[in-house]
Amino acid sequence: MDEHREEARVAEAPGPPPVEPPGAPRVEYRIEDLAHHSGATVRTIRAYQDRGLLPRPERRGRSNVYGDAHLARLRQIADLLDRGYTLASIKELLEAWDAGRGLGGVLGLVAEVDGPWTDEKADRITRAELAAAFGGTPDDAAVADAVALGVLEPLPGTDDEFLVPSPQELAVAAELHAAGVPLSAIGGHLRELRGQVEHIAARFLEFTNEHVFARYLGNHPPSEADAAEAASLIRRLRPLAQKSVDAELARAMRLFATRHLRRHLAAEEPPQRRDELQYVALPASTMDAVQALVGQENMAAFITAAAERELHSRTLDALTTTRNDSGIVPQKPPFA
Repeated sequence: MDEHREEARVAEAPGPPPVEPPGAPRVEYRIEDLAHHSGATVRTIRAYQDRGLLPRPERRGRSNVYGDAHLARLRQIADLLDRGYTLASIKELLEAWDAGRGLGGVLGLVAEVDGPWTDEKADRITRAELAAAFGGTPDDAAVADAVALGVLEPLPGTDDEFLVPSPQELAVAAELHAAGVPLSAIGGHLRELRGQVEHIAARFLEFTNEHVFARYLGNHPPSEADAAEAASLIRRLRPLAQKSVDAELARAMRLFATRHLRRHLAAEEPPQRRDELQYVALPASTMDAVQALVGQENMAAFITAAAERELHSRTLDALTTTRNDSGIVPQKPPFA
């Protein structure tokens, strides 16, 4: 049994349970052994059986006997759970396989979506290197905030070194700090920026799903051919979102930077036109709620009307407060 103690790692795109070659010795597990090798608990294994995710074991006398197919299926389930699939969707995928439908295209699609969306490579950095990059003074609070934001990730077994998922993002923070921006302000700006970018990503996904992917992913699970075509489209469309954001960001930065500089260089700041558009950052959750309430096309009008109504209400409150504070007591109307 020693040869079975070091089990193979799950592949990037897990396939169907292996087929044992004819004449190969059959490995058998008790449920406790299966739990040990798979990393699942005995209770979880029984729950998977009850939900139809795991084939029933062979009954031998008073004992249940499991095989390598059960172990492979448990690893397959664990891998799909790690990728964010629910047990219900995993059951659909496994039932499709058991019914004879191939999962190569579906699992290839999963691998395509779960793969890296950038060519940037992660790096490592020590606490001493961090301190040197950010002014030479260690700042444990700033490091903890960077970990909370995911800019740094702790490495197991050490407190002195971190994984840097995006070295470019850390380099931007270092440049801003060198230019005089406090670390707390950099962290706050990143949180605000992340919320807005996540809103853009969600909208781009909704857009492409409505106009492109809906025809391929309408079936649950999709056919082998549809899943393969969807994976190919993802590879082609993946750079488009970033290119669109890059182009629009460059346009907006040039527009607002030029306007800002002109105002500061002018001898007298020109009066602001009342019909000039102004941009205000709102949380992504607020934008989503407004969109769900009035629709995409009415969002600007709704937010404008809500703000104006609040301003009118506060003006009325201020006028009422001023009148009462002046000592003028409202007269009781006649015939009251």
